[in-house]
Amino acid sequence: MDILVCVKQVPDTAEIKIDPVTNTLIRAGVPSIVNPFDKNALEAAVQLKEAHGGTVTVISMGPLQAKEALKECISVGADKAVLISDSLFGGSDTFATSYILATAIKKLGKFDLILCGKQAIDGDTAQVGPAIAEHLGMAQLTYAAKIQVDGNRIVINRETDEGYEVIEANLSVVCTVVKSINQPRFATIKSKMAANKAKIDVLTAADLSDIDPTKIGLKGSPTRVKKTFVPPKREPGMRIKEETGKDSALKLVEKLVEAKLI
Repeated sequence: MDILVCVKQVPDTAEIKIDPVTNTLIRAGVPSIVNPFDKNALEAAVQLKEAHGGTVTVISMGPLQAKEALKECISVGADKAVLISDSLFGGSDTFATSYILATAIKKLGKFDLILCGKQAIDGDTAQVGPAIAEHLGMAQLTYAAKIQVDGNRIVINRETDEGYEVIEANLSVVCTVVKSINQPRFATIKSKMAANKAKIDVLTAADLSDIDPTKIGLKGSPTRVKKTFVPPKREPGMRIKEETGKDSALKLVEKLVEAKLI
């Protein structure tokens, strides 16, 4: 079976900075990683390839530096990687991003299964995977904690707050996965060296000839951010340690009274 995995390179830092003009993340100088949930999606794809044969293609949209994330994906089992990169795509929201990815997927060919992590840790919207399915006119299965494929049928255990739902569908489908589905494997030194030599194909807006320019980038993004801000850092807590437990309790009460909490 031919599987495609959508991955995203995300900032690996708690020091998030926001551009006050565009209301987007400032990524310059910030180290990046493969979105953790996407690693679970890739591991699921590689396991299915090992069980049923076929290929795993990884696709990502982002700046050229995202090639490093794609090479990491190759080092742990992906066969091919494609980067969608163009300045015209900058500032795309989840609608525009999913539209661009869906257009690129159409160009790459037909896949039996498209896997995505349930969400990206920088945006936390969980919208891109399902939106790709809508753009492609494909069925979607979300929050998969277990995936089984038998011929043309796919069965998943869908994680919910109350437990699991067992859902069955015909391939081809788009499926998003949760963290509990597996434990992503680590690359070996040999696989890392091979991945560093891998050729990463890059598709630009010009390569996606049938793309609608009114649906990409900031201008093609219907989402409007009213306000963005970085949460204030928490002040360090106070440790009370007097000579006796009684004295500590009295000191605590004193502090609570000063703070007008009691």
